[in-house]
Amino acid sequence: VGVSEEDAICVLNTTNISGVVRFVQTSNWSVEVTANVTGLPPGSHGFHIHQYGDVTKGCASAGGHFNPLSMNHGGPDSVVRHVGDLGNIVANAEGVVVHCRRYYNFTLHGTHSILGRSIVIHADQDDYGRGGHNDSLTTGHAGARLACCSIVVSQ
Repeated sequence: VGVSEEDAICVLNTTNISGVVRFVQTSNWSVEVTANVTGLPPGSHGFHIHQYGDVTKGCASAGGHFNPLSMNHGGPDSVVRHVGDLGNIVANAEGVVVHCRRYYNFTLHGTHSILGRSIVIHADQDDYGRGGHNDSLTTGHAGARLACCSIVVSQ
């Protein structure tokens, strides 16, 4: 008996940055994440699930990275990492991101559900906790929060 396919969505809509992040639960511990974003500065940007879906004060009210296991920050393939550490997304020269990846450590239901949390796109590249900066093991030294949105159930 498998899990039926479930979907969630997060809609980015700031002054300059817009797009959609879609989440499809494809198995008990597998979620496919697809991001289509425009308006970002070219280059790599930290891409994380944050603790709260509250974006009433912009990205400042989203809290820290979703980290129910109290681990240090890491890359998306690291054993030691926050559940919300999705790695980097890369904007091309026109500021467009097309990203699709399957993740295996969170779900759209149960203990590690990301529903009601948020996506935050950061100004800088995530160093996966290996950069040696004072914030590498907490935020990946990914810099300011450029855009965010709440993760909600989609039709």
